[in-house]
Amino acid sequence: SAAAFERAGADVTTLIVNNLTPAAVAESTQALVDEINKSQIVMIPGGFSGGDEPDGSAKFITAFFRAPAVTEAVRDLLKNRDGLMLGICNGFQALIKLGLVTYGKIVDLKDDDPTLTFNTLGRHVSRMVYTRVTNTKSPWLSGVNAGDVFAIPVSHGEGRFVADDAALKKLIENGQIATQYTTPCGKVSGDITWNPNGSVCGIEGITSPDGRVFGKMGHSERKGENLYFNVPGEKDQQIFESGVRYFK
Repeated sequence: SAAAFERAGADVTTLIVNNLTPAAVAESTQALVDEINKSQIVMIPGGFSGGDEPDGSAKFITAFFRAPAVTEAVRDLLKNRDGLMLGICNGFQALIKLGLVTYGKIVDLKDDDPTLTFNTLGRHVSRMVYTRVTNTKSPWLSGVNAGDVFAIPVSHGEGRFVADDAALKKLIENGQIATQYTTPCGKVSGDITWNPNGSVCGIEGITSPDGRVFGKMGHSERKGENLYFNVPGEKDQQIFESGVRYFK
């Protein structure tokens, strides 16, 4: 993730969270606040912890972000400084469990709020998928067009997007559904062949109501020359370049 941002021209700082002792937790919390206050973009990357047991890394990430000082730093970033946030894979899980992609701010979730849960396949999935850009209201998708289809890798055990009819209707009306799993020709599908986790409406990524917070399951940061052979289709969604360009 850091390399993808650096290639896009960003000045990147990587924060390693230390939670081995209470003192280390306090130090990491303050360090996170300090870095958010100095930054224009905050990204929560994918990655496993604790064997990726239920809720995996997301539960640890959300605990840090719900610390009052961190919550206030995020509120200031998004409300007062026109900042951006991005979360991929477990980072998306954290954003949705904090309410940041659903509401655009950190809130206590209700039982009927959208969330991410276990794949219908019943196991971890690691493969290439096709996703279609559904809406380009987000600055993160300013480099592509609605309808564009990309081949990207996924690697997760809890990537199934679930939401009830009322929540789906609101997401659709707000234009928050950003990307969907599709066939190679761009048709949204519920078939496990194309929708690797069984997400409702094939939803792979959503944004906050204003588009500045973007969460997605597919690993768009895993891009580069000669990475994927015999996989047809465009691979680069220009997400990182678009985020950096937003501030130029």
